[in-house]
Amino acid sequence: MKHHDASPLTDYVEYPLDEMQKRSEDFYQNIKRRHSIRQFSDRAVPKIIIENCIKAAGTAPSGANHQPWHFVAIHSADVKKQVREQAEQHEQGFYAGRAGEEWLDALKPLGTDAEKPYLQHAPWLIAIFSQKKGGVTPGDKHTNYYVHESVGIATGMLITALHNAGLVTLTHTPKPMSFLSKICNRPDDERPYMLVIAGYPDKEASVPKHAMNKKSLSEISTFL
Repeated sequence: MKHHDASPLTDYVEYPLDEMQKRSEDFYQNIKRRHSIRQFSDRAVPKIIIENCIKAAGTAPSGANHQPWHFVAIHSADVKKQVREQAEQHEQGFYAGRAGEEWLDALKPLGTDAEKPYLQHAPWLIAIFSQKKGGVTPGDKHTNYYVHESVGIATGMLITALHNAGLVTLTHTPKPMSFLSKICNRPDDERPYMLVIAGYPDKEASVPKHAMNKKSLSEISTFL
């Protein structure tokens, strides 16, 4: 291995095998309670919880450690209203036929449509942006690598952190998403990646039965 500056690994914790198995099972039992929710309460969520979850997402691995992401946490009622209006405008065209019959048929079991009240009702929207240029030091404009993969991993960690904190989430990707750049005042070298809605579930919240159908271990994995 070529010479590079490094620090000793001091924060790794090794567990006995039986505890490892229990921890893996406990985590699975916890994470399988994560559901995409479309009925949110307007109950307040303290900013510090969102901050901690974003910090957790920021520990994700990334190409050359450039961390090519930016998270815009939206709490303002006015900004959320703007997001909803713009998103629904685009979604109306999507559900009016732009998506195509096959895509719309795939969505029918989830009961989705162009109306997105949760974008205004939920306490927090987190707009995630990918960065084509950047680096570890603020102001760097180096080429970022494996941007899509890196931001995808960070987004997954954000969703997991929010679930672990006791909140419910929904991922939303309106097409196109360019309006988010303008609303969030992000630079031209960033692209909207995803919108994560976070908060408490409404008392009447439900989960489509279709969404409860998860593939088995044998269907999603191969051991060689």
